[in-house]
Amino acid sequence: MIEGRALIELIIASVAIILIPGPSVMFVIARAVAWGRITAVLTALGNALGMLLLSVFIAIGLGPLLQRSELLLMVVQVLGGLYLIHLGIDAYRHRQEHADDMIKIEEVKPSNFQILRQGFTVGALNPKALVFFSAVFPQFVDAEAGSITFQLLMFGLIFAVLSFLLDGMWGLLVGSSRDWFVTSKNRLVVLRVVGAVVMMALGIGVIVPVLFEYLN
Repeated sequence: MIEGRALIELIIASVAIILIPGPSVMFVIARAVAWGRITAVLTALGNALGMLLLSVFIAIGLGPLLQRSELLLMVVQVLGGLYLIHLGIDAYRHRQEHADDMIKIEEVKPSNFQILRQGFTVGALNPKALVFFSAVFPQFVDAEAGSITFQLLMFGLIFAVLSFLLDGMWGLLVGSSRDWFVTSKNRLVVLRVVGAVVMMALGIGVIVPVLFEYLN
């Protein structure tokens, strides 16, 4: 089982990636702007369930491979870091378009089931979560502590719970001040820029330690 210090580090890394205004956070914010707090919280719940399912697939598929190959672990981490940097650059380049999309109000409010389903889809297909599960989670694995697959499953569960709590917080915050966000697209652009910068920084933070360990 993961030790206390590693668990704290895992939680800190998870909180950092969840709070970044990426696809899931921006979708929750968009729902909050359009329909308010309840819709945003339901979206966050669906999103967390989608990412939990994604983490299960990754744990089952990737866990046994990482158990057998340190080289594969290094390659996965480097590629994941590079992709995080790519996502950050893409988010920065399209910050204006993303802000425009978020302030568009749909004419018909979705049902609660549709809200959950839409959130689930965004979570299950979230490239940021996919990269994080594949490239960052393995750094916290203890090969001597038992099944890597089981450890990755536990990491995914922790991440999903944190995702619901933190994305739900975004939804409640924005849903309670939706007029303030709608009246200025620049505020949404700033959120996107902050997310882009942090995502690139995380990507660099994943790659540098791996390369440093390899070169030494």
